[in-house]
Amino acid sequence: MSAPDTRGYRPGHPWYYLLGGEVLPPKVIRLEARLAEYKGYRQEEILSAARRPEPQRTRLLNKIRDEVSQSLKANISRYREVARELHAYRNAHAGEPILNCSEAVHTAMSLKYAHIYNDFGHLELLDTLPRQIDLFDLL
Repeated sequence: MSAPDTRGYRPGHPWYYLLGGEVLPPKVIRLEARLAEYKGYRQEEILSAARRPEPQRTRLLNKIRDEVSQSLKANISRYREVARELHAYRNAHAGEPILNCSEAVHTAMSLKYAHIYNDFGHLELLDTLPRQIDLFDLL
């Protein structure tokens, strides 16, 4: 079977899924964010925290990392749920002509993709920052 023609739409757009686009695994989404050198919408907040003096710097960066990690976990969980809904939708509508407007499931997939992409962008940026070694880590 050949890949569907998504007409240039990317996974962040509902029409990508409407036209039969593949549900990408989180590892692929992370790779896409890395290759695009995407830093996420919290880039300025992260860089601002990185300019702070210690110990506020480490405390803020750890707080942001924890928030992003929790967000990523929740977004991936919901992404998987919506992917199952999309699979069921596609099975229920197999063989029917493609509509000229997307359904809620297509929009939900594109939004969850974008949220995961952003979370990975934030983590990639955080991973590029030098880390302060905690003296207690040496014990």
